[in-house]
Amino acid sequence: MTNHLNIAVAMAALFASTLGLASDELALDTVTVRAHYDNAVGSSEAASEGKVNASLIKHRPIARVGEILEFVPGMIVTQHSGSGKANQFYLRGFNLDHGTDFATYVDGMPINMRTHAHGQGYTDLNFLIPELVSHIHYKKGPYSAEDGDFSSAGAARLHLLNQLPQGIASLTVGSYDYQRMLLANSVAVADGHLLYALDVNHYDGPWQVAEGVRKYNGLLRYSESDAHDSTTFTMMVYKNRWNSTDQIPLRAVRSGQIGRFDAIDPTDGGDASRYSLSFNKQHRDQHGGWQMSAYAVRSELDLYSNFTYFLNDPVNGDQFNQREKRTMLGVNLSKSWLGELAGLPMENKLGIQTRYDKLSPVALYNTAQAQRLSRIRSDNVEESSAGLFAENTLWWHEKLRTVAGVRYDRYQFDVKSSIHGNSGNTRDGITSPKLSVIFGPWANTEFFYNIGKGFHSNDARGTTQTVLPGGGASTPVTPLVATRGSEIGVRSEWIPGLQSSLALWQLASDSELVFVGDAGETEPSRASRRYGLEWNNHYVVNDWLLLDMDIALSKARFTQAAPEGNDIPGAISKVASLGATVTQWGNWFGSLQLRYFGPRPLIEDHSVRSNATFLTYARVGYRYTPHTTVTLDVFNLFNRKASDIDYYYESQQRGEAAPVNDIHFHPVEPRAARLTLTYQF
Repeated sequence: MTNHLNIAVAMAALFASTLGLASDELALDTVTVRAHYDNAVGSSEAASEGKVNASLIKHRPIARVGEILEFVPGMIVTQHSGSGKANQFYLRGFNLDHGTDFATYVDGMPINMRTHAHGQGYTDLNFLIPELVSHIHYKKGPYSAEDGDFSSAGAARLHLLNQLPQGIASLTVGSYDYQRMLLANSVAVADGHLLYALDVNHYDGPWQVAEGVRKYNGLLRYSESDAHDSTTFTMMVYKNRWNSTDQIPLRAVRSGQIGRFDAIDPTDGGDASRYSLSFNKQHRDQHGGWQMSAYAVRSELDLYSNFTYFLNDPVNGDQFNQREKRTMLGVNLSKSWLGELAGLPMENKLGIQTRYDKLSPVALYNTAQAQRLSRIRSDNVEESSAGLFAENTLWWHEKLRTVAGVRYDRYQFDVKSSIHGNSGNTRDGITSPKLSVIFGPWANTEFFYNIGKGFHSNDARGTTQTVLPGGGASTPVTPLVATRGSEIGVRSEWIPGLQSSLALWQLASDSELVFVGDAGETEPSRASRRYGLEWNNHYVVNDWLLLDMDIALSKARFTQAAPEGNDIPGAISKVASLGATVTQWGNWFGSLQLRYFGPRPLIEDHSVRSNATFLTYARVGYRYTPHTTVTLDVFNLFNRKASDIDYYYESQQRGEAAPVNDIHFHPVEPRAARLTLTYQF
């Protein structure tokens, strides 16, 4: 975004020159960059776009790594299983499951896994070390030409630090046998810097079956930079093993059969690993710039789950194993340059994004007590894609600019299945035009209109499937599903110290990806439409106090009527958060964060709903010396008994005569404290 601001300043100067104005005669207001946010007037192309800096990230506690995405206003991050599994995400009226329709990138690498064993768009951020994130650049809606698959609700790009001002050695201990050790530092090597980090974590949790998390993260990153060029090489390593307490039936808790933190199947759990190499190269000069990135990722997942207990198999139970081995490769290239059109200043950008996924295999097994009984299906999948995008920013007037873009994506699916009739090749392409119009600023206030088309891909196995695993015919799904969205918004800094934005949006999808509780995966469903309102406020009271208030309201409905009803199960309608961050008050610092996660319909006729969840996180810290700090984090401060997730589906426990439709929930963890000692060297 800094580069975007520099280009905007250059464009303004060129515009002034074109009109014969001196630079001090420009009506453009000075852009103010905050320490915690870069959301100032002139910094974005939509009211819902923004950037969160490391200075804020380090001052707020997060209980789970994936919660770093809750810095995106309106986002809710939960969990319905063990800590090693990808989180559950909610945004803009979506139950995003583990990441469908929200694209996430770390250091240029796409994190959403397509054709994943557990769900389309699976986004596992457990490999991330939060202390090494320099900033989060988020966008919402399908308005940006550089964002393709899974980005209809939004996208977040997490950027890593190249070097640390000081080394970090920290030790954290906490409730329920939480332990974490972190060592990170950067040293000068040749003409650049080498950043290294090791993160080791153990956690049992409040569960009757201890999670026994054993997680290891490592990073090596070499970087070089000067006034025009920057280069980074990054290696990341992640290994995790855990036990799971999945969602449990409400009836079993109400009857006293089990407690809130018990499990029906104590052998659920998982094992995950991820190894990656990435390269980034950027060049910038007065004429524009170019960027290249490449990555290679090797990941594995073994996941054991049992959501329906003894519904399908009254003898062995319904546990299943989702297994995959994946190799992911990608290369991205883009070039931007400045120019003029009929005397008007402009910036052009052209880019290509390629990705190749090889799964050998992605498989599903019937299991009992984590031992395989039979194979349901096994597939070798190769999925490749190329996306070409072009974008033009044109300054029509000092208070009017447009950003017009278009992208074309082409996908190829190759499936070799263990089930006769399900192998095959499929190809599909989709064109996505985009347009943003930005008016202002007037009185430090900008106005936005955005419209665009996006898409999400479906699981490759579904594009060739003609036979169900249990027998019976199946119709192949559409490979690429279009979405269409628009937004009007305003951002203002009219009140000194207050950044405020308001956005009214809508989004339509040709096919909804919904989570199916008894299958543990996403499946295509009917067309849908969503609309909503977002109001975000960041108030810098003084140099040590920051206040935040974010409110998001939305409505989601299927647009194709059906007898069972038109509400979308799990669709979020209300989100609110309030926060106060004290960066330095003498030697003290801290924060208080309140988060409201509103009720959701759990079935299509709205007759069953979840309850709302209200949680409070708190932090208080003290700097003993310039190098030594002690921090106390408290999660679920008021010890609320609420749900992290709720589903409604049919299950059957041992001893029950027939299946029962019931709410299945995963409770929020009770109040917990974590104490961290940090030494900077």
